[in-house]
Amino acid sequence: MKIQVVNKSSNPLPEYAHAVGDSGVDLMADMWGIQGKFLFNSEIIRNPEDDTIECISIAPGGRALIPTEIYTAIPNGYEIQIRSRSGLALKKGVFVLNSPGTIDACYRHGYGVILMNLGTEPFEVRQGDKIAQAVLVKVEQIEWKSVEYLDETDRNLGGFGSTGV
Repeated sequence: MKIQVVNKSSNPLPEYAHAVGDSGVDLMADMWGIQGKFLFNSEIIRNPEDDTIECISIAPGGRALIPTEIYTAIPNGYEIQIRSRSGLALKKGVFVLNSPGTIDACYRHGYGVILMNLGTEPFEVRQGDKIAQAVLVKVEQIEWKSVEYLDETDRNLGGFGSTGV
């Protein structure tokens, strides 16, 4: 499906790592749009010579909103889900905090990725690093139908460990 995109970053457009079979495109960090107010137990590391941003350092337990500077017009009936990269999650303990994050069809601002570091070492995000993946997903809107009772099932009200841990 063709999606209209404006790339305000200095990175190439997100791509699939493999031509066939991949579900998500890799999203890359773009330091141009970073804002200090969206850093929690994280810090901007600057180059002392020219004051440019070298990286964002996310301390263990910290989180940061990392911009991508990718803007899209998603068709109605679809969303883009922002998901963790399995390698970052496994090897570094870094994942998308609100996974999956949702980019709605009506949203026109740049994508931001909320990264959380549950690793034991600070994690540095640099310009162009692959930080998450984006997946196009078909969605239906809910039409609520009020009823007095719901059909009974074998499970009924069981949940939160009711079938075992």
